[in-house]
Order: sequence, then C-alpha cells, then structure tokens
Amino acid sequence: MRALAVTAAFLLLFAGVASADVGPWRTIGSDVARPLDESQGLAVVERPPGTVVKYTGVGTIPASLRTRGWNHVGDPGAGHGYYVEPYQRDDRGAKLFRVQAPDGSWAEYQHALESWEANNNSFAAVSPDGRWMVAGEWGTMDRLLVHPMPGIAHTNPAANLPYASAVRLDRPVRDIQGCDFTSATRLLCSSDDPEGSLFGVTKPLLQVDLAAPVGGGDVTGRVTLLGQLPLVSGCSGEFEVEGIDYDERDGTLRVVVLSPSICVAFDSKTWRFRR
Repeated sequence: MRALAVTAAFLLLFAGVASADVGPWRTIGSDVARPLDESQGLAVVERPPGTVVKYTGVGTIPASLRTRGWNHVGDPGAGHGYYVEPYQRDDRGAKLFRVQAPDGSWAEYQHALESWEANNNSFAAVSPDGRWMVAGEWGTMDRLLVHPMPGIAHTNPAANLPYASAVRLDRPVRDIQGCDFTSATRLLCSSDDPEGSLFGVTKPLLQVDLAAPVGGGDVTGRVTLLGQLPLVSGCSGEFEVEGIDYDERDGTLRVVVLSPSICVAFDSKTWRFRR
C-alpha cells in the first residue's frame, strides 16, 4: 500500500511537471529554491573567472542596509560583468541599487523617487548594451522605469541616480516581480498577479516587445501573455511568483515560484525552461 501511495505521488508530480510548459517555453527541470536566500530572484553573472548564478532573499540583505531602512530586496539583474541588487524601504525614502563591478568591488547608488513614482523596487534588468537599467514597481502599472546603468553609464555613487525614461506598456500589468532582456527589444516578465482579470490567468509569464531599444526617451512595449507559470507543490493554496533570469549562454529561462503554506520551505522551485 505504501509503495502504491509513493508511486501515485510520483506520477502526480511527474504529470504536473510534464504539463508545466509556458507557451513556447518548454520545461526542462527545476531546482529547489530555499526560502531564506533564494526566494526573491536570481541573475546569471558572467565574468572571466567563471559564471555564477546569484540569488536574493530575505536572508541576503546586508545588515548595514537593513539598519539604514532598506528592508526588502528584489530580483537582481546582471550584464557586462556587473551585478545589481534593487532595494526598497517602507517610507518614501530613496530606492537603492547595490552594484558589484567585475572586479568584485561594491558601490551603492540611490534614486530619489519622482513625485508620481511608487516606492516599490521589484527588480533590475540590464539592457544588452549595458547602458541602461529597467526597474519595476508593484501593483497595477502601465509602465516600466528606465535609469542609466549604475556603474557603467552613471558612475558617481554620491550623485542621484536619475529617472531617464519609461517603457509605456500597451496594456496594464499587475505585480511584476521580475523582468529580463532576451534581446535589445524584448523582455520576459514574471507576474505574481493573484486575480487573473487582466490576462485570464493568474501568475502569468509575459512577453514585452519594445518598439525600439530602451534609452533616454520613452518607448512603447507590446505585452503578450505566454501562459501561466507552473504551480506545482505538495500543498494547496496561494503560490508566489518571484524573479526571472534569461541565460544568454544556452537560452535557459529561470523563474522562481514559492510554494504555499509550510511547503514554502520544502518544495519551492526555480523552474528551468528553453524554447
């Protein structure tokens, strides 16, 4: 009887994984995502010594930042050997982008909020040319924010990191947790939308096709639903979609999905996809 139960559970899990493809993105596997240090997002960092996958989570926030008020880290980004972690605080204080240069040194760049800007700092995505960084807010939005890339195009940590432009989306999106570039004019974004009223499904993977590469002026972004991200766990309840990364080396797309209830500690996953 026990063997039958184990077999049934295996078949159920296998069926869930087998049906977890999202549009043109085919599931190739998953890895356990630890809730403390792998729960917010990830970025593949390519440098001459070797390539590493860096994760963020509640346990990765440096004490020096937490004591100064930055108590949330979002989905990181990387490009040209640089690695960027986005931080936010509960008040209307500045957003912070903590940047590691290719030589391993760290610098902190603060962005003073525009009057219309939400204080959320959900993710950072580095443009393929390395000159720009796209960031995102929480809630229902019709825009993504563009800044000069800290450490490359903006090199003075003592100066305010300015807002440069926006990606003007042709339809609203909700609760974007992460975006990453797959080309100069395409982003893939993971949404934690719990309602499903915008696209007909909850927790969608979205594609944003840009009218032109991001830069100092606004560009239009056409939003397309690719499908619902996989929601597979031994527990039932509300999943939480987190960050996303596209690995240019082999075309692997990774998305973090946290499991409901107590299963968040056991079977949360970083899903891996390829076209």
